[in-house]
Amino acid sequence: MEAKYDFKKIETRWQKRWEENKEFNVEVDETSDKYYLLEMFPYPSGRIHMGHVRNYSIGDVVARYKSTRGANVIHPMGWDAFGMPAENAAIDEKVHPATWTFENISYMRNQLKGMGFSYDWDREIASCHPGYYKWNQWFFLKLYDQGLAYRRKSFVNWCPSCNTVLANEQVESGLCWRCSSVVAQKELEQWFLKITEYAEELLEGCDALNEGWPERVLTMQRNWIGKSYGAEVDFPLAEGSDVIRVYTTRQDTLYGATFMCLAPEHPLCLELTEGTEREEEVRRFVEEVVMEDKITRTAENTEKKGVFTGKYAINPMNGERIPIWVANFVLMEYGTGAIMAVPAHDQRDLDFARAYDISVRVVIHPRDGDLDQDTMTEAYVDEGYLVNSDKFNGVDSVEALDEIGRFLEEKGTGERTVNYRLRDWGISRQRYWGTPIPIIYCEDCDAVPVPYDDLPVVLPLEVEIKEHGKSPLPDYESFIKVDCPKCGKEARRETDTMDTFVCSSWYFDRYTCPRYEEGPLDEKALNYWMPVDQYIGGIEHAVLHLLYSRFFTMVLRDMGIIRQGEPYTRLLTQGMVIKDGAKMSKSRGNVVDPDDIVSKYGADTVRLFMLFASPPEKDLEWSDRGVEGAFRFINRVWRLVCNNIEELRKVDQPPAAMKALPENLKKIRRKTHQTIRKVTSDIEDRYHFNTAIAAIMELTNSIYLLEYGEGEKSEALLVLKEAVESLVQLLYPFAPHICEEIWQELGGEDTLTRHPWPEYDEDIAREEEIPIVIQVNGKVRNTIQVEAGTDDEEIKKLALNNEKIVQMTKDKEVQKVIVVPKKLVNIVIR
Repeated sequence: MEAKYDFKKIETRWQKRWEENKEFNVEVDETSDKYYLLEMFPYPSGRIHMGHVRNYSIGDVVARYKSTRGANVIHPMGWDAFGMPAENAAIDEKVHPATWTFENISYMRNQLKGMGFSYDWDREIASCHPGYYKWNQWFFLKLYDQGLAYRRKSFVNWCPSCNTVLANEQVESGLCWRCSSVVAQKELEQWFLKITEYAEELLEGCDALNEGWPERVLTMQRNWIGKSYGAEVDFPLAEGSDVIRVYTTRQDTLYGATFMCLAPEHPLCLELTEGTEREEEVRRFVEEVVMEDKITRTAENTEKKGVFTGKYAINPMNGERIPIWVANFVLMEYGTGAIMAVPAHDQRDLDFARAYDISVRVVIHPRDGDLDQDTMTEAYVDEGYLVNSDKFNGVDSVEALDEIGRFLEEKGTGERTVNYRLRDWGISRQRYWGTPIPIIYCEDCDAVPVPYDDLPVVLPLEVEIKEHGKSPLPDYESFIKVDCPKCGKEARRETDTMDTFVCSSWYFDRYTCPRYEEGPLDEKALNYWMPVDQYIGGIEHAVLHLLYSRFFTMVLRDMGIIRQGEPYTRLLTQGMVIKDGAKMSKSRGNVVDPDDIVSKYGADTVRLFMLFASPPEKDLEWSDRGVEGAFRFINRVWRLVCNNIEELRKVDQPPAAMKALPENLKKIRRKTHQTIRKVTSDIEDRYHFNTAIAAIMELTNSIYLLEYGEGEKSEALLVLKEAVESLVQLLYPFAPHICEEIWQELGGEDTLTRHPWPEYDEDIAREEEIPIVIQVNGKVRNTIQVEAGTDDEEIKKLALNNEKIVQMTKDKEVQKVIVVPKKLVNIVIR
């Protein structure tokens, strides 16, 4: 064994061996328990960053650990390879998106292999490959056949920089989630997937995921789905026979509706004013507001603006004529795109009413105090009893929700209903680098789906990428010109491509059968491996990717392709890697290149630092000193083994040969088994990798401090070998290269991946017991035995739960519990 720790030679040797032996390749094995470990697949941006390294290091610990516990572990990797960044880079660097993407994939694959991650590379996929996106198109056609994919005209979120449509979830504080440009509204024909059909199941499914998912993510999903109970109410127009239907959660305030508001996108805005003196004013207002960001429009501090249509509706409860306005704060996406405005009981409505001198009527009276509808500046939004509400006067406002709901149904002017904030998923993108939507447009037959046998509709690579992001597909005649599959006449292809979140909504399924050609998925492999047991990725995907992939899984279940209705059993959202108090980014100049650190210290050091510096779910502050500390520790382990290797190789007896040991050796053996117990628990139950590594460091220190007499040498070497072998096995998931090397030097016949995880003996791990006196009001009442090292809180619980003490304190108030460490507990009662 070389005296110097040569990480470059060691890591290169073991990466080559793992690859040649296909160490991490797995197949379906019905006799073994499977474990599916998955990190969110990366976009091939060109280089991995420290966020990638942290994410994949976390996953690799779990994958390697589960393998040593006997699980059949699938741990795949691939590339989320379509999308706008490739096009933007192609424009900037004058290179084709396909060339840019595949060169990046090649470079990043080598980087990941250089980190020693335990991926089954035979399962690698790239979503931009026709062999993958063919099945995107297949799924789209299936959804189309079932009425879950449809086309309609819609106002959409338009990013002028990216030249494409964004889903609601891709707009963050009014800005494009990718480039941070201000998002505008634009009316286009768009393709949608009917995710709203699954709104209730998606919501209810959040409850079933409580044990395995972070509550923060589930809350974000519940809020995005946005279930509310209310009523839909018809307000007839004062002139004509049409009605305006509104959705409200406050039907108890219907008598207080003194005006109505339409969203600027509502078709009635222009219909009501056509040919009137108000037409031009309303049209200008609509054109101005629809270009504004919806988040800004509805913000509390945004000025409430509107324009009167000159038309009136009839309040169905009291028959009053109320004016119809168009207002900037009303969204077409919520409810019906029209609201009844109750200024006395909604602050937004009150601000608008005061600005435009519209009447205010109180209809919910507080149980204490009074309201002045003429002067009030704050809307009353709490419970109370109804006033100015005809037959419902005096009714409790909560009870009135149901009573008025029933009344509306009896009159035929409304109905109680459930509404969701969630809207159907718009997947059309006016960009080139994506999955072509498999639809053909014919003048006679309208939209015709591409026949399944004609898939894939291949994205042409021989096109010229245009500046400013405009797709070349509409101008590429050999792509768009096609015969109609239905009538045979000349037709044209759809030139929009799919939102890339379609690719990521089922990629985890394809990993189970990446080369299967008879369909999108091999049901045998799919139903063996799925669901994903542990998924790891950033919190930024809480709504977008995670919600869409849950929807896709439910659809596949209903198609009979998969048994499960949820894709991921457990979810871990890792924290960011930050430096100098901010997330690493090129613009801030605080990026640390993984290649530089690996070249200087080795992959094991980088992995160990990432895992030791912070719990996985917390942000990690980069520290050069921390990296150096991890490197020193790895060298310390190497020297420990190197200094004792010759003696350890001579030990040929198993640990069972150890009989009565002197206290100094017993102490080391106890520490070994305690460390096995601690590390096992920290990985298995809590993913507290930082405390697991701390325990391994403590064991290393204890081994270094081991002293023994000449007469104790044979027993000491047995203890030392067990301790060192356990140390190497425990460190293996965190720093696999050095551990494989040491294991081989120690005479290990197989790789650590295939070697069982060390087991601890509870009797050996148990500390010596010490007596703890229990006092009640200062008088000794009992004595208990506890393990040395038991913390004060646990000792307190043991004392209070002692059978004798429970009887003595029964029906008494425990005022205080005083713990004197390692000596006594005094319980003060009265």
